[in-house]
Amino acid sequence: MKLLLSSLSKVRAAHCRAFKLAHITDTYIATPILNGYTKCREIGTALKMFDEIPHRDTASWNIMISGYVNSGRFLSAWVFLNLMKEDGFCLNEYTLGSILKGIASNGLLSLGQQVHCDVVKMGYVGNVYAASALLDMYAKCGKVDDANEVFQTMPERNYVSWNAIIAGYAGKGDIDYGFWLLRGMEQEGVQLDDGTFSPLLTLLNDDKFYKLTMQVHGKVEKLGLGCEVKVFNALITAYSQCGSIESAESVFDGTISCRDSVTWNSMLAAYLEHDKEKQAFELFLDMERLGLEMDSYTYTSIISGCFEVRHNSQGKCLHALVIKRGLENVTIISTALISMYAKSCTNSMDDALTVFENLDAKDSVSWNSILTGLSQKGWSEIAFKMFTKMRVENLEMDEYSFSATLRSCSDLATLRFGQQVHAFALKLRSESYKYVSSALILMYSNCGIIEDAWKSFEVSPKESSISWNSIMFAYAQHGQGKLVLDLFFLMKQSEVKLDHITFVAVLTACSHTGLVEEGCRFFESMEADFGIVPRMEHYACAIDLLGRAGRLEEAKDLVKGMPFDPDAMVLRTLLGTCRSCGDIEYASEVASHLLELEPGEHSTYVLLSDMYRQFKKWDNIANIKRLMRERSVTKVPGWSWIEVQNEVHAFNAEDLSHPHCHEIYAKLRELTDEIMFSESENASGLTISTGDQESVV
Repeated sequence: MKLLLSSLSKVRAAHCRAFKLAHITDTYIATPILNGYTKCREIGTALKMFDEIPHRDTASWNIMISGYVNSGRFLSAWVFLNLMKEDGFCLNEYTLGSILKGIASNGLLSLGQQVHCDVVKMGYVGNVYAASALLDMYAKCGKVDDANEVFQTMPERNYVSWNAIIAGYAGKGDIDYGFWLLRGMEQEGVQLDDGTFSPLLTLLNDDKFYKLTMQVHGKVEKLGLGCEVKVFNALITAYSQCGSIESAESVFDGTISCRDSVTWNSMLAAYLEHDKEKQAFELFLDMERLGLEMDSYTYTSIISGCFEVRHNSQGKCLHALVIKRGLENVTIISTALISMYAKSCTNSMDDALTVFENLDAKDSVSWNSILTGLSQKGWSEIAFKMFTKMRVENLEMDEYSFSATLRSCSDLATLRFGQQVHAFALKLRSESYKYVSSALILMYSNCGIIEDAWKSFEVSPKESSISWNSIMFAYAQHGQGKLVLDLFFLMKQSEVKLDHITFVAVLTACSHTGLVEEGCRFFESMEADFGIVPRMEHYACAIDLLGRAGRLEEAKDLVKGMPFDPDAMVLRTLLGTCRSCGDIEYASEVASHLLELEPGEHSTYVLLSDMYRQFKKWDNIANIKRLMRERSVTKVPGWSWIEVQNEVHAFNAEDLSHPHCHEIYAKLRELTDEIMFSESENASGLTISTGDQESVV
């Protein structure tokens, strides 16, 4: 900022001297001053001066067009270009380069194609400056093949054209062609710079690319580019995504003298990606202590590390810091806070709703975040109201809006509302997105319409595992385990990449349909045959599988052999297995561990109480009730609901919250009386035929 003000003061001083000496009307003197104003983003002053130049030339027009483009005012630049043509000035390579830069930044392909015509018509196809700008425009507009066609026909190429085409293929995710171009660039003797390596490093995002990342790093150091900010920022991210947080730290530690905010943010993101929240918080505090400027990305990154229960206090502190610095109305930061509260393991949806309601400038991401949070936390009725509000206010909806709402329909089995959401998704051509298709499959499955679930699967994209996993879960829920296994082998045959969720679906299907041996084979083959290390949820499925078959000892051995400590989900599954197998002593042992992990979870107490009741252990039941009172744990009542005219009505035992509760209970008593009367009448009038005579009982 200081540098900009210093430059601006020099430009103004030059302007004053020219004016004082009456040289301001001289085009050659006025043009550099005009250029100075545009570079200092003083476009209004530059325009006023431009209007006062009596004899403008191509250079002065180019300066104004470039100034508008660099200031983000592309439409004004386009107007100036047309005025320049109308005034009879010829466009040159600098005019074309500036306007193509603006087109590329705004992704305006049709205008770019018009300028391409001008390039051809005016004979600038062979000009390296104009052609490089042209191929950069096509690459940034997503037409990489067209960019390559321009590149291949260029008689002369410089580092700008090579970097532009490499960035284009990097953006497309084509790692092979990107590195092939790098080799070609070296063979032609063109100088490699930070703009060459930065886009290529974004492609190195998997463990298998670690050695290649090291090779690129070596080449960067050999060429003396190790202190280029763009390069080492990209290296930190690449090493992190290749699984080596140590290498990322090494690069970060070697950049002490030349770090920028992106460097700090890259390291922050790397720590969070590797679940090193402690180091991330320490890094954030270092930024605070050093008085470094933090941007929205810094706050959103560190907030995203506060989803776990152990970090709830840090999340609250960060929220307080956001308010203290007056950032609570920055949409991207508030959206991160909404996601943090929504994904928190504690019941923080009220806080998420408060942040959402207080946010003035809500965008589609913030709406989707609150909608997804409500759906995931089971606040389905409020999710429906949010979705309806989005429709009434004509807000933009995308696949995330539909998938979250359909999940709520799935939870409540509200078929009619789900069908309406499906119709709306069809209208907006969103049903083919993988997340929407997956949500539709589960919604129809939970509503009992497995045929419609299959139809949704048939029209879904099948390149990824998402839709496959959903349909397998659907058939598992409906007890069709053999069909799930057929789908698994078909998925494998179709070369769709299997993931850990695929095996949860398969193990669930085997468990629900008694395919014990098949389930055990799948569990054992996960790591050996498919390279997928069993997670906590897979162990829970395997324990449930063995428990349903009455193989409690094998389930115990499986828990003892786990490579990590069992969590509450695994212990709860084991407790259920002990209950079904009648092992009350081991069940009590498991329950004590479970109550240590989740002392406030009511379902454990209920499960234990029911088990003790089954075996008439009345003293144990009394102890459980006493423990619940001491810990202020209450049994959460079950809910029933019914959908009437697109409105969901929810009820629990002795519920008086419904506005029509008196009429409902009156009708319930009436129905109960009718049932009782009907039963007594049937009992008193029952006749038994014994051969030729009838007896009245």
